[in-house]
Amino acid sequence: MGMVLSRTRLWLVAIGYAAVLTVAVVLIVARYVQYVTHPADVAAYGGMYAGGDLMLEVFIAGMLLVVTFFLVLVIYKSEPASRIYSKVLIGLSLTAPLSVGLISIPAVNQGMNVLGEVCMFRLFASPLVIVGLGMSRLFARYPRPKRLTMYSLLIEGLTLAALLALLILPTPFRRG
Repeated sequence: MGMVLSRTRLWLVAIGYAAVLTVAVVLIVARYVQYVTHPADVAAYGGMYAGGDLMLEVFIAGMLLVVTFFLVLVIYKSEPASRIYSKVLIGLSLTAPLSVGLISIPAVNQGMNVLGEVCMFRLFASPLVIVGLGMSRLFARYPRPKRLTMYSLLIEGLTLAALLALLILPTPFRRG
């Protein structure tokens, strides 16, 4: 009986993720249509549109954090599930340094490039990802998932710290 209930809970979490992703796709497509249908407004009020994009990203990340919280509650007592989840977190955290590396390529960071925008949104979401990783670390019950979750938290945190250091500190490679 307990295994059926657990599978039911996992299915409910999966349905929650599907619902969040569906809402996210609808909102992103609506935002894209707004950009395409009102290019003059986008050019005139670029900063306001960028702020709206950031608010949309925070909203989507918040929805994902809520569903992830329920996932962590469901897998709390299962070591194999916790181990798989912590490995997924390692993969997620590795996308931050990958995004920094891709953004450093001029062909990716200049102009209207979808890959560049995805990388920038990933980096802007880094503080919220750290919140989710911290929550996951607090709920990790077994030694190996605890260690893997800590590694993912370190990767994400050090990437964000290095990125901020590169933006703030003067470097000899800058012109001007």
